[in-house]
Amino acid sequence: MPLAFMMNMTPMELFKFGGPIMWPILLISLLSVTVIVERLIFIFRENGQRDVAAVEKMMEKVESRDIEGAMQIGKKSKDYVARILVYALSHREQSLSNAIVRAANQELTRYQQGLTILDTVITAALLLGLLGTVTGMMETFGALGEGGDIAANASRVMAGVGEALIAVMVGLSVTVITLLPFNYLTSRLEQARHEVEDAANALRLIVDARSSQETTANH
Repeated sequence: MPLAFMMNMTPMELFKFGGPIMWPILLISLLSVTVIVERLIFIFRENGQRDVAAVEKMMEKVESRDIEGAMQIGKKSKDYVARILVYALSHREQSLSNAIVRAANQELTRYQQGLTILDTVITAALLLGLLGTVTGMMETFGALGEGGDIAANASRVMAGVGEALIAVMVGLSVTVITLLPFNYLTSRLEQARHEVEDAANALRLIVDARSSQETTANH
């Protein structure tokens, strides 16, 4: 809509003059919008369920050797870090580190969903726009190469130039519009990864310190 307004065209006219390449650009732009909306809803929901206080209370319980109490607090929370700690503590007898890694991977995978699609859309929209430029210029050169009265072929020449410009403009617009939320979602993934690593390291330190104290006491 904004692009059509700037070019003094209706959206349908913009789509028509953009040539056949506008169809795949339209499809990937719709895919991009769908993924972006779903991912933003997911991020906002996860942000609303963050419960740092519950995670801190779990650490305090573990430090005081109340593992069951820590797990009970975590099970009542919807915080993803708390879920990771609950899983790790419930499998601590087998391997605490492996349990943390597995639970963290499961949670972080939820944050990674859709990023590959958006990354593909960013590249595909740009390349499709360039492809539209090539096909539009081919139309222009084809009209010029036919010879004869240039004025008679002026409409074909202008149509080819218009197709080239519109295709590359729309492709670049889809790329830029998709790039912004993609960068935000990527940064949110990194933030989640850091939060998980901080909590996991804190849990390991507490458990290792407690194990060292128990070993010293036994000797």
